[in-house]
Amino acid sequence: MDWGYINARMRGMKSRLLDHHTLDNLVLQPDLDSLESELEKTPYREDLIEARGRYAGMPAIEHALRNNFVRTFRKVLDFSKEKEALLYIRIFLHRWDVQNIKTVLRGKNIHITNEEILECIVPAGELDEVTLTELVRQPDMKAVIDLLATWRIPYATPLTSAFPEFAKNGDLGMLECALDRYYYEDALLAVKDKSRNNAMIRDILSLEVDVVNIKTALRMIRDGVAPDEARKFLLPGGRELDAKKLDRLLALHTIEDALAMLANTRYRFLSGIPEEVLRAQKISVIEKKLERYLVQEGVRLFLGDPLSVASLIGYFWAKYNEITNIRVISRCKTADFSIENLREELVYV
Repeated sequence: MDWGYINARMRGMKSRLLDHHTLDNLVLQPDLDSLESELEKTPYREDLIEARGRYAGMPAIEHALRNNFVRTFRKVLDFSKEKEALLYIRIFLHRWDVQNIKTVLRGKNIHITNEEILECIVPAGELDEVTLTELVRQPDMKAVIDLLATWRIPYATPLTSAFPEFAKNGDLGMLECALDRYYYEDALLAVKDKSRNNAMIRDILSLEVDVVNIKTALRMIRDGVAPDEARKFLLPGGRELDAKKLDRLLALHTIEDALAMLANTRYRFLSGIPEEVLRAQKISVIEKKLERYLVQEGVRLFLGDPLSVASLIGYFWAKYNEITNIRVISRCKTADFSIENLREELVYV
């Protein structure tokens, strides 16, 4: 495995990511047209020009971001031909398959148009645009799952198992949790062998599981869901929060008590949540802090061993964060959002 070559390519690609000054300049633009003009001065220029042939305004920016993201990771796949590198890349990209299937199911569940669903699709994983478009064309959620099964796509298995319970209570969370559980169990199993690279992948995946479980547990506590019912929505494989700790968390009655318990873990930074947020039970503020922490931990790996998978992981998270930041900025330009509030929504790495 020539990790030195892969690392050199990753560093070259990372140098093209937007720096803090450029990001701040985008924030300062007064409207969407000005934002587009500034984005044309960045590596997104080619994607914006292509997008404007079919769209205008916000849809053009969204389309450009999606195309850039997909093109970027196809490029990484093209020069990372070694089996070990491809395994790690595909683990990361499979999350987009899961996200896209969730998007299709959500769209069918609330009966929005096929065009609206397709606008939210990011075909960066192994399910390409043609496959995803065919899924979107299905008349309902059951038909989507049946088509996945017909094509023998693995995500059909957890969805088929969870569908009867969804049919009883109409809780889409059951299907989404089944997808997440399948994804993380499959990914962790793929890197179970002991090696330095596998350990790094397991570490960041387990961290993600912790973050998902904390967000789920806090929502369940806020909504007064019984622990036995809430437990159905938790994922195995967390880094620090095992089944016993999660049971203790679910048994608590307030968000304040939950954050006090987490003060004894690596998630102690949540103890700094303002009291007024806790009183209002604004879970979104806590979720934002958790997401920011996850991104920062992922990007930090770019500074790790250059002869390991660290640079791949770090770049993936940095690129994902950049796309997310630009999307947040562009959406805020279509609303009455102050620059100060906008900056608080971004993650600088």
